[in-house]
Amino acid sequence: MKKEDKSKIIEQIAVNLQSYENFYLTDIATLNAAKTSTLRRECSNQDIKLLVVKNTLLHKAFESLEKNYEELYPALKGNTAIMFSNVANAPAKLIDKYKADKIPAFKAAYVQESFFIGEPALKDLVNIKSKTELIGEVIMLLQSPAKNVISALQSGGSILHGVLKTLSEKEN
Repeated sequence: MKKEDKSKIIEQIAVNLQSYENFYLTDIATLNAAKTSTLRRECSNQDIKLLVVKNTLLHKAFESLEKNYEELYPALKGNTAIMFSNVANAPAKLIDKYKADKIPAFKAAYVQESFFIGEPALKDLVNIKSKTELIGEVIMLLQSPAKNVISALQSGGSILHGVLKTLSEKEN
């Protein structure tokens, strides 16, 4: 590969690293063509960008950025594919889905400005709630008291109506 080509690839990797809030380092080397195709399709459906890279080029891309990614350097062994995503837990859930096959194999991740290294960290990453999930929970919590007040007012109105009806019938 020519030096100019390598520098373009390094630059493209660096752009992706800066464009996405989260990325996962995985190993998909043992996948056959059909399974790789399926994985790529599933990644695309979940807005995850899958990119197979050479470790040396990824290492140089890390070095070209201002942020310090030294904690990820030990994970740059063997074959490496990067899963870029703006949803923190989407790649983790996809990797966990294929946990029985161990492919894609989780190596490390940079999620919400934190480093996660090794297989045990995957369980924590799967349990991280996405922004959409958190917003949904907050809305649900905010709606709950309002629903209780409305329910109490509606039931109170029927009770008051029943009392007034009983009193009016009693006087007759």
